[in-house]
Formats: sequence, structure tokens, C-alpha cells
Amino acid sequence: MNVSSTTIPRLSATPTFDPVLKPAIHLPKHTLLESPNSRTILVGSWRITASTNPISNAPQCDQLQSKLGTGNDGGIPLPEMTFGSNSLKVEWKAGGFIGRDKQRKRNRNPDQVGTEEQDHASESEAEEENESQWIYEFDTLHALLGVKKGQLGPGDGGVQVGYAEEWLKSRTGPSPLLPMPKTVPTRPYDWTYTTTYCGHCPSHVSSSTSSTTSTTISSQISNSQWISSDSTEAKHQIPLAELTRPDPILFYAEIPLFEDELHDNGSSSLIVRIRVMPTCIFILSRFTLRVDGVLFRTFDTRIYSSLENNLQGTEVVRETTGWEAPYDIVKNVSIHSPPPKRDDLTPLTDPLFIAKILSELPQSQTTGAGTGWRGLGKKCEWMRIGKSL
Repeated sequence: MNVSSTTIPRLSATPTFDPVLKPAIHLPKHTLLESPNSRTILVGSWRITASTNPISNAPQCDQLQSKLGTGNDGGIPLPEMTFGSNSLKVEWKAGGFIGRDKQRKRNRNPDQVGTEEQDHASESEAEEENESQWIYEFDTLHALLGVKKGQLGPGDGGVQVGYAEEWLKSRTGPSPLLPMPKTVPTRPYDWTYTTTYCGHCPSHVSSSTSSTTSTTISSQISNSQWISSDSTEAKHQIPLAELTRPDPILFYAEIPLFEDELHDNGSSSLIVRIRVMPTCIFILSRFTLRVDGVLFRTFDTRIYSSLENNLQGTEVVRETTGWEAPYDIVKNVSIHSPPPKRDDLTPLTDPLFIAKILSELPQSQTTGAGTGWRGLGKKCEWMRIGKSL
């Protein structure tokens, strides 16, 4: 009797690599450094440091407040949750930083303690600053300097709480002949903390700008080194296909700068995120505003730079986008989104969900919510650093 035999394929402990399904990704040489409140990556010509600290205490808030405003203007009150010591610092130098930090550590005298060691560390930090040929930063101070102080005018996108009109009507008599009362802010400023801050180069923005308006801050940040991108030039646009690939992440950080619940009338927050992949660096700074019953507003800053062939020179692309829409329109889209949940308003507290809905609304970058906010629309720029490629 003949028994047919079946050959069972042998399973290998080593998975088969299929270059069609998943191309090989070369991991660049990089170094990760960590301390209790900061993380750093050295890769290619870049040194990136993310500093994350607890909410500022009273002395730290007083120091930050003094920088935001003194004298007659009084500045602005700080948001409820202010992370004054948080920052993201991106540095570039031809030839890179790998090896320099190790050499500096070897040169330190291990017997130095106390004040001498602190002085040595400060000197090293100053040397590092001088080494860098290009620095770009995101921090809480300059983000709040972008908030409008004083009376709001055209383009500032002023917002009233949803019950403002009803409150004013309650202060009048029954006669229609009586005029509506006028209200005057005792400390005028943009109470929503709206800011179009998109980062800054320290050499172009001074921290001693107590009387600087948000318009001046924006002009300082958008210095002449940034060039308007040509929509037909692919290398001066952010490559979404590359960013959506499932590449390994070498470095990731989330840096909150501030958050405020607007006296229970909504929420205002600014968070910066960065991820470094084998082929590129990508930063997303997102300001999100929700004023209950009135509007939603988002201002995004995206920064991209390739890690390929960047030892002597590279290009940085910066894209800023502002959206705005009435509260009820976003709410209606939310409750009808699958699966429909008419009583669940939780998605309206999610900045990612809000940004997705706003980006899909046709009027969100044009008329917005009718406030005339100058931050609406999209702008793409690029900058060359180092030698020409």
C-alpha cells in the first residue's frame, strides 16, 4: 500500500526579508543623551534637545511674568498651566556634534565640585552655543510674547464668550429704547492666548521685549532668511509620503508650553512635538483653541529637514497653517461622524480630532468663524543653512 507523503515546510527562526514589501532602512549613526529633565539626540549635523519640566512654581512664574510685561501695559496674566522651563532647541553645525561632547567630557577635571563644576558646565554650554552655526527654538516665553496685549483690533481675531450678549441684555431695562451698556476691560489682552508663534532663531529675537507687540514678534521671527516656497518645487514642500512611512523613530518628544481652561469657557493650549527618523527631522507645533458655543481655532507650524547628505549644508522647510470654524459646525460634524454618538462631546476636547475636522472644512482657511483673524491660511517657506548643496 502506497502512502502519499506531504512535505511540511520548515519554519526558520530568521524571518525572510522581502525588499518589495518593506525596503531596508539604513539607521544613521546617532547618540542619545538623557538627564532628569531633558533628552538629546546627536545625528548627522544636528543636535536636538527637548527640555520637559513640571509646571512652573511661584518664583518661576514671577520671573516669567516680569519678562512678559512691565510698567503701564502690565503684560498678560499667565495661563493656568505654564511650563516656563520647557523648550525645544534644534542646532546645526557642519560636520556634526558626535564626538565633540565626548571629548568635552574627557577634558573635564573630575575633581571639580560645587561652584567650580557649575561654572565649568556654564562655560561648556556657552562654547556649544558658539559652535552652532544655526539654532532654532520653541519656548514658552516667546510663545506668550506673541499673545496680543492691549485692546484687540482688526486681524487679532477677538472672541467673546458665548453668554456675553445675554449677560449684557440682562443689565438693561425692559424698554427697547435703553442702550446696551458698554464694557471696558480692566486689563485688556487676548484672553484666549491665541498666538501665531512658529519658533524663533535666538540671534534674531531678544528676550528683553517687554513692550513688544505680537505683530513685531511675528516680523522678527519671519526674518529675511526664509524664502517663499515655489509650489512646483517638490524639495521646498513637506513630503507627506515620507512622513507617513512606518520608519523607525530614533527620537521622539512632546513638549507642552502652556494650557488654560479659559475660566471654564473652553481650552487653549500649545504643544510642540518632534520626531527624528532615519531619513529626516519633523517638528509639529500646534496651538488649539476651543471657546464653548463660539468657535474652534488651530494654528500649526510644521518644520522638516532631510538627514541625507547634510554634513556641509542642508535645507529646512517651514509650513504654517491656520484654521477656524464656528463651534456648532464642528460639533455637528463630530456627532454625525461614524459611529454617531449624539451625546458624546469628548472628541471636541481632542486637538488631533479638532485639527482633522477643521482641515476638512472648506471655509476654515478663508472666512473661518467671521473674526477676521489674520492667522487664517497657509504659508510655506524654506531656508538654506550651511554651504549650497
